[in-house]
Amino acid sequence: MSNKQIRYEALVRAFHADLYRYAFWLTKQRTVAEDLVQETFLRAWKNLDSLQDAAAAKGWLITILRRENARRFERKQFDYQDFDQDWLEDEHTAGPEQHAENHQLHQHIANLSEEYREPLVLQVLFGMTGEEIAQTLELNLNTVNTRLFRARHQLREQLSQSPNTGASQHG
Repeated sequence: MSNKQIRYEALVRAFHADLYRYAFWLTKQRTVAEDLVQETFLRAWKNLDSLQDAAAAKGWLITILRRENARRFERKQFDYQDFDQDWLEDEHTAGPEQHAENHQLHQHIANLSEEYREPLVLQVLFGMTGEEIAQTLELNLNTVNTRLFRARHQLREQLSQSPNTGASQHG
């Protein structure tokens, strides 16, 4: 087995599940998400020699996935309003009240414009740093930080106006 094949298989094992979740978040369709991840890994295989820093692999793969999605859908805007994002939650430890709060939070995140929603999802779902998000979205770090700040601010505003949460009582 070649060194390239070993590196590639390690990438697939480490990031396949995360890439699938992100692709599903983008497309809302399991088969399209599977195809998108497959295309992403195919392109990653072809360009594996360009990945010099293994620590940058996650951002590199997400960037490839985003570009593949743009190619497939020509930057089509998806309506996340009706999308059930329960797959993002830990249903094993969440009780009914937590499940309801998580659902409401996902709805509020879905209400954010894409420019604020995408960096927030990358931070929350993937645990990416501001620098990683900036590199992935090809934005300035200050722009990413501003968008994250505004996304959190808008979420707080939405939650404080929502009658079903205790956020307005807690500030």
